[in-house]
Parts: sequence; structure tokens; C-alpha cells
Amino acid sequence: MAGATFEQVRGIALGLPGAEEVSTWGTETVFQVGGKMFAVAAPDEPHATVKSTPDEQASLVARDPDTYAVAPTTGRFGWVRVELARVDPAALRALLVAAWRAAAPRRLTTGYDTEPT
Repeated sequence: MAGATFEQVRGIALGLPGAEEVSTWGTETVFQVGGKMFAVAAPDEPHATVKSTPDEQASLVARDPDTYAVAPTTGRFGWVRVELARVDPAALRALLVAAWRAAAPRRLTTGYDTEPT
């Protein structure tokens, strides 16, 4: 497994309709849609934090605790910490798309679902 990078997180996140990059909290980059966060990462950090459901978080952590962990601070809301060097880029993409869907307005997700791939 090759693992993923911050640049891949950024590319996937910003490739989603309506997604924006906002610098906050020092060196961290927040990815949001419609003013709602769906991922946080930093170029100099080995992990990203991604919005998830508590059930999905529990499943990911149980399946691969070396790659996924309960995120500090936001973990109680289901957010998951992803070790980028260990995550498959396709799995990262799926997580980011699911996180974006959970945060995005319906008009964006409906349009995304009907776009040809």
C-alpha cells in the first residue's frame, strides 16, 4: 500500500462541488462546504481528521486501529483520525466523499450524484 499525502487530501476535498479551503488554528487547513467542516489536515502532519458517523468511526477503528483512531476533541461526534501513510488513497477518497456528503447542502449532493463519472 502506497499511503496518501496531504496534497491528495487537498486534491480530493477541493475536487468536490462547493468545497473550500480555509486556514485556521495555525497550520491546519479546514475543508468545508456550505460553511460546514468535513475534514482537517496540515501539510506537516502525518494524519487528517475526517467527519464520520459514530457507527462508521467504530467500524473503521475496530477494523484497522493502526490506520484509524477516534479523533481528539471531535471524536465524540464521530470524527476519525486517519494516518495518511497507512491509508489506501481509494479508501481516503471514499471517506472524504462521505464526509463531504454529510456536510454539503442537498442541492450539491444531488448534482454530484447525477454527474457522469
